Amino acid sequence: MAIPSFTGDASPYGGGDPYADYRTADFPFTHHADLADRRLGAGVIAANDEFFAERENLLKPEAAEFDPEHFGHKGKIMDGWETRRRRGVSTGQPHPTEDDHDWALVRLGAPGVVRGIVVDTAHFRGNYPQAVSIEATAVPGSPSPEDLLGADVKWTTLVPRTAIGGHAANGFTVDVEQRFTHLRVNQHPDGGIARLRVHGEVVPDPQWLGVLGTFDLVALENGGQVEDASDRFYSPATNTIQPGRSRKMDDGWETRRRRDKGNDWIRYRLVEQSEIRAVEIDTAYLKGNSAGWAALSVRDGESGESGEWTEVLPRTRLQPDTNHRFVLDAPVIGTHVRIDIYPDGGISRLRLFGSLTDRGATRLAARHQELGG
Repeated sequence: MAIPSFTGDASPYGGGDPYADYRTADFPFTHHADLADRRLGAGVIAANDEFFAERENLLKPEAAEFDPEHFGHKGKIMDGWETRRRRGVSTGQPHPTEDDHDWALVRLGAPGVVRGIVVDTAHFRGNYPQAVSIEATAVPGSPSPEDLLGADVKWTTLVPRTAIGGHAANGFTVDVEQRFTHLRVNQHPDGGIARLRVHGEVVPDPQWLGVLGTFDLVALENGGQVEDASDRFYSPATNTIQPGRSRKMDDGWETRRRRDKGNDWIRYRLVEQSEIRAVEIDTAYLKGNSAGWAALSVRDGESGESGEWTEVLPRTRLQPDTNHRFVLDAPVIGTHVRIDIYPDGGISRLRLFGSLTDRGATRLAARHQELGG
């Protein structure tokens, strides 16, 4: 469903801050992870046309940039995916048909249930598509573009053909309770899109996790998620469960400076009920602003809002720009974890190593099957 706002043209760029007249809204789904994040392994694997600007720009993590003086041999160079202008078939039929459109195939970095999509046309003011539509499919393994375009692949409509606005974040809520691996983004009839964000819940393959045995139970790519955090002033708490090591200061979680006697925290939901055996708390690239101390608590329950917390790692001194490893005295079973940092600051990553319980594995397999996996 489209969120009603900002359809139609934007004004021509008149100088100054190019984002000054950018149009957006508060979308109800952006707290979910971006399943099309390059850090998760997402990619734009094919497009029928990318004459003016490469398809890969769609998934850049940073906001689109605009340089009014940047031109190349083919024309204005835009920070997005832009196709050439479509034409009709003859002098008598110079316009494209109603069905003519351009498309791009997107591999999600982590398969999952899509809750909302943002089609961002930042800086595309007179060259954005008239409308977009988005379909999704679930294909196991590593299918090629030719595989995905085969006649036997079933595509499900997530966003019906809908008019969008230029130089705007166009948001769509999605209500399809299925697990998907790939999207097909269609522009009608042509034009440019700066960025694509696909917000949703990761649904991992239980067979893969079962073969691994021990894995990171809170990692975003394995189905872990941030439920809440005390502060997101400088960076999102979800950064702490992104793949790999942090590579710069803003690739972690950093809070504002506290001026009271409280502390900051993040609450996570694990992939399913699990047995935790070891913990990593990394403060990489956080030097003068890393957390001073940290404590870790675990809860076993269905709701993130009730139940008893059990402290499994007492308040422990942290060092700046350091990966800290802790082996628990005994394995701990839980569905949720909370890290408390004192008094403020940040961490770059949290890793919780262990394995699913029999109950957790059974429930994960049932949900995977229920969602079409």
